[in-house]
Amino acid sequence: MYNNQPIFLQPVLQERIWGGQKLHTEFHYEIPSDHTGEAWVISAHPNGPSIIKNGELEGKTLADAWKEHGELFNKQPGNDEEYPLLIKILDAADDLSVQVHPNDQFAREVEGVPYGKTECWYVISAEEGAELVLGHHAKTKGELEQMVEKGEWDQLLRRIKVKAGDFIYVPSGTIHAIGKGIVILETQQSSDITYRVYDYDRTDVAGNKRELHLERSIQVTTIPHQDAAVEQTETAYGNLVEKKLVEEQYFTVYHWNLNGKASREMSQDFLQVSVLDGQATITIEGKSYPIEKGTHFILPNGVKQYSLEGKAEFIVSHI
Repeated sequence: MYNNQPIFLQPVLQERIWGGQKLHTEFHYEIPSDHTGEAWVISAHPNGPSIIKNGELEGKTLADAWKEHGELFNKQPGNDEEYPLLIKILDAADDLSVQVHPNDQFAREVEGVPYGKTECWYVISAEEGAELVLGHHAKTKGELEQMVEKGEWDQLLRRIKVKAGDFIYVPSGTIHAIGKGIVILETQQSSDITYRVYDYDRTDVAGNKRELHLERSIQVTTIPHQDAAVEQTETAYGNLVEKKLVEEQYFTVYHWNLNGKASREMSQDFLQVSVLDGQATITIEGKSYPIEKGTHFILPNGVKQYSLEGKAEFIVSHI
């Protein structure tokens, strides 16, 4: 049965104007160009569904598995919701546009899609002095509109410096932008709605600026900005140190540091696992599978217990 083995997934590579080469040089993915910005590593989204690499479902998409084999995820009969989460690795060789995402209600009523976008970032690497945009300084909607209209970006945007190992929670309605020189793993709702507020007046090869979405951006932005407080806890399970990064409405995310051998029991409907660094094996019912930096997989609902052995770093998430 395929419900007692990892579901390994092939990343979907996405070119972006701000992308670079680190998805190849750091993770050894075959990138389509030197401007590859995103690897959708666990995705059932129609704009980039992951392909299953092993087992009886090899060659099918994660979306197929979710729809046709709901038992893998403990999905109840009659549940016709879309797969809820999307995991990406982003390589920002240049600044991303300043943007904001809607909540579920706005996404459904205005865009006709099932999910808005709350997300969070684990900083894999960052150049010295790297910074990102997180929030704004406007106190009222009128003040936000005025500062946007006048292009007072230095006064409006709230910037913070980041380093490897930092974690940032970004609820829907938060103005944000990943900065140049930062590589992150992003855990988010399965949504691809982005409203651009500012794009540094960049142009494409034809000299055209990318579209901005100022009216909708202002509609969905939280005013005034509120820092999202998250409570983090750390627990050691033998040779596995687990740090809970966030536990919120849409997802719970952990950082795991493995140094040796550790056994765990599954208590979730399914578990999403990304290997950020190192090498290890995962063993389920006596069968071992090698995993290494750049490997991404799902432990389905049929897995009751598993063991890990090696030296590796992970980001793990579940609904």
